[in-house]
Amino acid sequence: MTFWIIAFAIALLSAIPLALALRRAHGIGDVDSSTAEVEMKVYRDQLKEVDRDEARGVLSAEDAKRARIEVSRRLLDADKARASEKHGVRGAPLWAAAVLFAVVTGGALWLYNDIGAPGYEDLPLTHRIELAEEARANRPTQDAIEQMRPPSPPIMEPDERLTTLLVQLRDALTSRPDDLQGHILLARNEAVAGNYRAAYEAQTEVIRIKGPAATAEDYADLADMMILAAGGFVSPEAEDALTKALQRDPQNGTAIYYSGLMFAQTGRPDMTFRLWQPLLSSSAAEDPWVMPIRQQIESVAQAAGIRYTLPPAPMADGLSGPSAEDMAAAADMTPEERQEMIRGMVEGLSARLANEGGSPEEWSRLISSLGMLGDTERAKAIWGEAQVIFGATPEALAVVRQGAERAGLVE
Repeated sequence: MTFWIIAFAIALLSAIPLALALRRAHGIGDVDSSTAEVEMKVYRDQLKEVDRDEARGVLSAEDAKRARIEVSRRLLDADKARASEKHGVRGAPLWAAAVLFAVVTGGALWLYNDIGAPGYEDLPLTHRIELAEEARANRPTQDAIEQMRPPSPPIMEPDERLTTLLVQLRDALTSRPDDLQGHILLARNEAVAGNYRAAYEAQTEVIRIKGPAATAEDYADLADMMILAAGGFVSPEAEDALTKALQRDPQNGTAIYYSGLMFAQTGRPDMTFRLWQPLLSSSAAEDPWVMPIRQQIESVAQAAGIRYTLPPAPMADGLSGPSAEDMAAAADMTPEERQEMIRGMVEGLSARLANEGGSPEEWSRLISSLGMLGDTERAKAIWGEAQVIFGATPEALAVVRQGAERAGLVE
């Protein structure tokens, strides 16, 4: 009901100025400003002037009479025009305003019914969280989702040797159900062949055989195989495996990535970002979850209402600075190419400080580097931000100030 009251008020407020404009367009307004009224005022003045001229002897009585008749005739014509003007537009504005309001309101209702969501309930944050928890609790089981979705594509196309190996392993484990190495080998090769259900069933046997000695990696691998079998969907059974992996190792990257994916699938992008952002910051370039996180984290942050800038991709060696090869290549660069490389490093540092924060020395280096690159306005903005961040710590602010001095922002 609140929505419709607001919508009706907006439609009314939209129609009022249009109706007023329509009134002006039809000549309605202050009567004194109409053409007929102005003419009548002129003719009245002329009658008074005729009387004065006759009194002074400028006009004879006969001329004054003829002048009065002519001016009076014109005055009557102007009065008729004024009356006609009032009569001709008296009912038009109300009629036009009503039609205008009906068109605006009706058009808005039609448009909302066509592209909107009539009857959709309000979704405050607490209610959205409740809906997300409900979706998480009621999502399909592993078996159900496997029937609805095709599995993920195989890691590699199986060849004849792999097929033969799988047949031999299955036959051997029929008579040796507690062969740990055999089940480990079977799980891995079933996954390579794209037989993900058989893979996670074999991995389940691995965990059974290991018992309490099962590691976080064992449970993370189990969840990985289950999610691949479900076409990328994190089922309740896969979530249970992820929980057990994180209980054994809270820093397990595979489990953290898939836990974030589960929250994204159940309407909690804020929880996804809380898991993915620290994981991305602490991961090496070759970690398997880095690329999928980089492909999705910006849209996840936007859905969560978080301002986030994706930092540059880490280097393969895990360093945040140039390698020895980069330094050697820089010696052969043109000044423009060298400055472009420096600018890329500065952008990486800026993105990291914006997302994760950093030491006063890093803020100082960023401000001075921007000053050397000629980006003075941006250096000023970051110096202002640093004063807010480090204002309560004079020692840290003094370090940042050195960078501002080198950039020429302060003396």
